[in-house]
Formats: sequence, structure tokens, C-alpha cells
Amino acid sequence: MLDGRAFAAIAATLTASRSMAGKADIGRVAEALGLSAASAVPVGDDCAAIPDGDEYLLLAIEGFMNEFVAGDPWFAGWCGIMVNLSDIAAMGGRPIAVVDALWAKGEVEAEPVLRGLRDASASYGVPIVGGHSNLRTDRGQLSVAVLGRAKRLLTSFDARPGQSLIAAIDLRGRYRDPFSNWEAATDAPAARLRGDLDLLPQIAEAGLSRAGKDISQGGLVGTAAMLAECSRVAIDIDIAACPRPEGVDLARWLLSFPSFGHILAVDPPNVVAVTQMFAARGIASAAVGRIAEGSAVTVSHAGDRATIWDFAKSPLITAADRQAA
Repeated sequence: MLDGRAFAAIAATLTASRSMAGKADIGRVAEALGLSAASAVPVGDDCAAIPDGDEYLLLAIEGFMNEFVAGDPWFAGWCGIMVNLSDIAAMGGRPIAVVDALWAKGEVEAEPVLRGLRDASASYGVPIVGGHSNLRTDRGQLSVAVLGRAKRLLTSFDARPGQSLIAAIDLRGRYRDPFSNWEAATDAPAARLRGDLDLLPQIAEAGLSRAGKDISQGGLVGTAAMLAECSRVAIDIDIAACPRPEGVDLARWLLSFPSFGHILAVDPPNVVAVTQMFAARGIASAAVGRIAEGSAVTVSHAGDRATIWDFAKSPLITAADRQAA
């Protein structure tokens, strides 16, 4: 049980996190590109969802911090596949193929990144079909893009007041220091990795949820903040209810980037069905929050509550304003 002082310290850590502040860059870039409510695809989802007949093509891209690529090059390559496939799943889709762009100072530096890409491609069963390479640069850099398809979407724009916020995280892992990456994928059986990701499109196609995101930089709370802003709702998260590995510091955990981690907005009658689907695959899940009318994301515990972000006072990614303008 947290006391009031410990709760206040965790809330302050979440509010001041570098990862939360970094999400504001999305809005600045969108503004510079002239993206608005008139854009074909609204800004704020995990993927661009492009209507294609009765279905949707999904397109996403991830770039990686230079220090990450330099410090853990094989895992950076693996993550190039893994995080992109998570984005596709978070939108209710299944992946088709990926492409990569790699810069390196020679073949020796490039080799572990390429091996990580190849190993993840084989494990997840998604082909690398092309890309760009430059082996004559002064530092290593990596970006990976993915194409997928969805029959029914999960989006960032459809969370509604009265729904429950479910968090589902694979706890069968460990931290890959020095970053707060919770890694539960590299030694998992390939069939399990593929089946776990397929849960999200199954949930979408069964009509059990229409809104969600994958937990990324900013952790569970930061990801919930993006969902709340896009959907123009308030979310209160009970931090004690969040699935967490035994012995892991709570403040660090709430900011962690899990290899499999998703939040979903679910109508109360569907909560049991959704959590049972995750439990059947050994993935921890729970209703961790309430979605309501309003503009703030708050965390609570044992009667204490703290505001992490209020979009009425300070937009985060400003996607909701563009969508509604």
C-alpha cells in the first residue's frame, strides 16, 4: 500500500517525464506539415488507416534513438520489426510486410542491426521486402516501416465516457537495461508471438472494442493520455490495479515500454470477455481505469488523486483539436 507521500512522488515523476514531454513533438511536426481536420487521415493513431474498399490499409513507421542503435544494435533491429507489428495490431490489423532504412559506419557496424531485423522477421513471420541502406555514414541510424490490413479498426478516436480502460501486458520478461524496455519477446516461441498479436484484430472483429493503443514511449499513463486527447475524454487510472511484474518499482513500471502492452476502451459488459481472451494466452490484463467526460488524465490510489495532464490547459499532441476543427 502506498502512502500519500509515495503516491505524490510517483505522480510528480509521471508529470515530469521526458517521454511525456516528447509526445508534444507530434503536434509540432503535424503543424509544420500542414496536417489538419481536412487531412485524409487524422493524426494521433498508431498507424495511418487508409480506406480500401470494405477494409483499411495500415501504414506506420518507427525511428530509433541513435544511442539505442549504438548501445544495443541487435535489439534495435529486433525492435524495428516488433514495435511496428505492435502498431498494426493496436489498430486491429494484421501485418503484410516491412521495409527498413539503415545507416551505418561500415558492414561490421551494420551486421548486428541487420541480424536483429532478420531474426524478428523470421519469428513474427512477416517478410522484409526492401528498403534503403547506406554503409558509409559516421553513425548508425535505423528506421523501419510496416504495411498492414484491418477489417475493423481500433482507433485512438473512439473511446467513450462510461467505458473501462483495460491494460494488457506480457509480464513474462525482464528489463533490458539501461533503457526502461520490458522485454518479453526475444526468447518466446514464434507461434506464441504471432498468436498474441492476433488477439487485437480478433477483439476488433468481434466488436468487443473500438478504441485502443499500444503502450509505447511514455508508458501506460502517457499512452492513455494520447488516447484521451484524441477521443476528447478524461481518464482516471488506478495505479495499483495496473498489471505489474513482482518486485518492479511502480514509478519505473508506469513509464516502461513493454514488448507486448496494449490499452483498450471497453464497454463494461465486455470487460470479462476481453480479459479472458488475454488470460487464455498467459497475458496479464485488468480494468485499470475509468473513461469519463472531461479533459484530464489523472492517476489515483486509495482516495488520493493527481492530475498528470489536462488538455484544456495544455494540449499534448493536439490531434483531437485538428480532428474536431
